[in-house]
Amino acid sequence: MFQPRYTITNRLLANIKRINTLVNELNNKRFPHVVLLELERSAREVSSFASTSIEGNPLPLTEVKKILKSKPTHIRDSEKEVLNYNQALQDLNQKLKEDELKVSLHLILKIQKQVIDGLLPPFESGRLREKPVVVNDPRTGQLIYLSPDAKDIKPLMNDLVKFINSNKEKIDPLILAGIFHKQMVIIHPFMDGNGRTTRLATKVLLAAMGLNTFNLFSFENYYNKNVTKYFQTVGEFGNYYDLIDLPAGRQGKINFTNWLEYFTEGIIDELLRVQKLLPNVAVSPKNKLQPYHLKIMEFIRDKGFITDRDYAKLTNRAKATRALDFQKLIDLGIIERKGKARATYYVLKER
Repeated sequence: MFQPRYTITNRLLANIKRINTLVNELNNKRFPHVVLLELERSAREVSSFASTSIEGNPLPLTEVKKILKSKPTHIRDSEKEVLNYNQALQDLNQKLKEDELKVSLHLILKIQKQVIDGLLPPFESGRLREKPVVVNDPRTGQLIYLSPDAKDIKPLMNDLVKFINSNKEKIDPLILAGIFHKQMVIIHPFMDGNGRTTRLATKVLLAAMGLNTFNLFSFENYYNKNVTKYFQTVGEFGNYYDLIDLPAGRQGKINFTNWLEYFTEGIIDELLRVQKLLPNVAVSPKNKLQPYHLKIMEFIRDKGFITDRDYAKLTNRAKATRALDFQKLIDLGIIERKGKARATYYVLKER
């Protein structure tokens, strides 16, 4: 039976309280729907970049944005990784909107299959590994962690899922999500895609906070700022079986406390970043967006920019009124004006 060892320190408790405060502040505000849509798109871009970058993907954020926008047909593995992660985010987000997702082994396998689609042989896609896996130091090449034997993977995963689902009403969701994240890394259940699958499944658990984390932030971004610290904190060093006390059913030398503090600090950091991005206004008649405003946004998302001539073809509104429509979106910080006179066009404002 999986029984993680951790201590609720003053630091961890303070982090949890801070997160709850930030979440409540965000949930108590209402923002134009189109603003949230743009933030969701931006969060997917950052998440797809950061989570694949952590695993060594060389593509910069600017290139990731281009790939997600154009979705090229003939692609390299690095581009495939980004597209897979983005699609997995979109699919999970949609399912969370439709119904509450329950973490299960089936869901975890499905996520892994999606993130490594086209990157691994079919017999290693959506299936627990049947071979040993070791973790090497990327700088020295030396072995630093020997993961559990393949025969123990399924029991360990079942124990983890059972622990998570049986403690939803007993343990704070932030602590549960953190425990799940680290234990998945410790088990290393797949031949590839372990980190990406873990971070996506953790997002599902974080949705239990009452905040749709897909729409608002990318906690992967925090880890990508200091990948070395992330790996040192979430991972372990040595042989898995030397680190645990199997007869006692406990995790022996493995202590989750330091990771939980780091994990919650990462969520605070990202929530504060998002808080600065969101316009400090509530929905009112003054800033409420109308269908014709949404047409402008949709056109820009499809084409990359819009001109007054383009907008005139989308609506019957007079030229002076169209100018006011553009100005409203500028005032809300959603779009920005480029060019001058007849060469004027509008694009989404960089966030």
